[in-house]
Amino acid sequence: MKNLKEKVSIIMPAHNEGARIQASVEETAKTFNEFGCPWEIIVVDDGSTDDTFVHAEALTHKYPGQLIVKRNSANYGKGRAIKKAVHYVTGDYIVFLDADLDLNPIQVQTLFDIMRLDNADVVIASKLHPNSVVFYPWHRRVVSFVYYLLVKVLFGLPCRDTQTGLKLFKAEVIKNVFPRILVKKFAFDIEVLINAQHLGYKITDAPIEYKQSANKFPVVGPKAVFITLWDTLAVWYRMNILKYYDRINHHRRKNLAKEFRRMRR
Repeated sequence: MKNLKEKVSIIMPAHNEGARIQASVEETAKTFNEFGCPWEIIVVDDGSTDDTFVHAEALTHKYPGQLIVKRNSANYGKGRAIKKAVHYVTGDYIVFLDADLDLNPIQVQTLFDIMRLDNADVVIASKLHPNSVVFYPWHRRVVSFVYYLLVKVLFGLPCRDTQTGLKLFKAEVIKNVFPRILVKKFAFDIEVLINAQHLGYKITDAPIEYKQSANKFPVVGPKAVFITLWDTLAVWYRMNILKYYDRINHHRRKNLAKEFRRMRR
């Protein structure tokens, strides 16, 4: 990646990250400067109730033309924030990176290496990869593994962990997939990946290093589990029963484009 000449767009959705958003942006900018490739960071504050937006916007003067900061008026969900950010990207590659920086951006190098070696179009970081080094509390391991099995049965995705907050896409994938995306919250990643697979793009996963204390991981509540399962089954229903994703025609894309332009305001 250090010889990469193409531009990389880093999308960083944020919600109530006021205490660390500046450090996250600074660390990401430093990392990509060391990589030596052209880059931009798009931060979308998803309806934070703290000063996330103020702290992030304060850095735009330090990184003119490289840092874009936008916000949603309410907490619509990570998927909606990323969809909004996509309209500002100008890079040849697009990285999704969580604002808490639990995964250091230096690990993007591994994703690029695997993309090149496997000739892949999408590479996603995976806590369940056999070569990953992670501290992962047992209750979250159980939830992740059960969800992996469900996703494997329903969609046959060639990856073990779809929810980790570090992903790399060729820009062409995002351009063709995002007009199809409806989910705004928990199953957003699934909808993106199954549509990428449906369009014939190659997806693979990458090992990561991830170490956090147990109190970093709250127990997943039944409401979040139910919503995730409901949205996941809804994606399967749209794909296999309604054939919704196959029926999105040019007229539909134009309407979605108008909607996205409205979201930018």
